[in-house]
Formats: sequence, structure tokens, C-alpha cells
Amino acid sequence: MKKKRSLEDSERELRLDLAACYRLIAHFGWDDLIYTHITCRLMQDTSHFLINPFGMMFDEITASSLVKIDMDGNKVEYSEWPVNPAGFVIHSAIHQGREDIRCVLHAHTVATVAVSSLACGLLPLSQHAMLLFQRIGYHDYEGISVNEGERQRLQDDMGLNNVMFLRNHGVLVAGATVAEAFQTFYFLQRACEIQVRVMGCVSETVTIKPEVQMAVIEQYWQANLGKGAQLAWPGLLRKLDRIDPTWRE
Repeated sequence: MKKKRSLEDSERELRLDLAACYRLIAHFGWDDLIYTHITCRLMQDTSHFLINPFGMMFDEITASSLVKIDMDGNKVEYSEWPVNPAGFVIHSAIHQGREDIRCVLHAHTVATVAVSSLACGLLPLSQHAMLLFQRIGYHDYEGISVNEGERQRLQDDMGLNNVMFLRNHGVLVAGATVAEAFQTFYFLQRACEIQVRVMGCVSETVTIKPEVQMAVIEQYWQANLGKGAQLAWPGLLRKLDRIDPTWRE
């Protein structure tokens, strides 16, 4: 008979995945010093989520160092580290508004900020873009997100999408798992890099035909054996173990 996982086991698993995600973002050069955040809502205590210790570099984060907070930004367990107020506002908005979402990833890489600042937004220029193109929202810049009144507007603009560009700021990516959120961001980052390069090289672009755009998501699932992001995630964890296994601590 298969042993039922305890509450501690399920939280430990989420902590490991989230710590791995922080390390991977740092490994690929997509962090921004101590700023930006990745959060994960707990399985049982769904009003609580894990967030990075504010002041710790992404390549320093471990499973045990993640801070547990509630939807009001209060720490529910002791941690010597503070929590970034902007991180709480942005992430709590999505966690409150989307029960289907467990992980929210916020980044401001050069490529994503560049595309967020274009009136056209993300264009159908690459296969990477096609994996996201039908599920993107846009939210106008309101300054640094410390105003809790912005949460409702973030929720409204996110809607049922799993990607939202924060105009002149960066992106939010959401997923049912940490692996899904990371892979979605990976595709988005690549799509933005490709778009910035294409737009810097030519005056006229070739976009993907609408009928092809609609077919790519189903083709993606077929090509990935129906496993989606979970197919690549174990390999990424093995990569981290080869680089520095301290993320598991």
C-alpha cells in the first residue's frame, strides 16, 4: 500500500521545486540582483505561500530559507529575512484571484522589459511565441507595486491567462506547478529575445499564419508525450545537482 504523504512531505517537495527554480533563474542569468520574485502557494494551507528572503541572491536560496507568508504579507513562521512589499502585492493578487495557479514567477530581464515596452507586445514571430500567444494579458505601469489597491487591476488584466506583460516593467508567468511556470517563462524569454533581435535587424517581419498559431499548442502536447513541463524538469534538477546541490538544504 502506497504511503500517504504528510503535510511536511508535501511542503518540502514544494520548497525543493521553488528553490530549484530560483537557482535556475540565476543560472540562466535571468535574475535582477535581489529583486523580482517567484512564489508557490501551499497545497494544504492555500492562504499561505512561499517567497524569497528579501536580500538573498537567487543563487543563495535554499529550500529551508524560503519565507512562508499569508495573503496579507505577514510571516507565518519565523524568518530573520524581510519580505519585499512589492513582491507581496503582485504575487498575492494572482494567488488570490486564481485557484488553479500554484506558482507565480515575476521577472524583468532585458528582453521581456523591451517587449513589454512595445505597443505591439509579443508578436507571432517564432515557435516559442506560439506556445504562449493565445494566453497573454497586459497591465499598464502604475509605478513600483506597493499599493494594495493595484491587486484588483492585476487580477482583472491577468484574467485566465498564464502570462502577463507588466508594461515598461517586465512579466508575470503563472503555472499549476513550479515546473510549468519555469518552462513557460523559458519559452517567453526565448520568444522575447528572438523578437528583439528580429526587430533590430529588419524593417519587415514574417509572422506565423493564424491557422498555424491555433494548432501549435496541441502539437506541443503531442511532441512532449502529454507530459508538458514535467518532461524536462527532472533533467533541470540534475543539472542543478551537478552545479551546486546546496539548493536542497
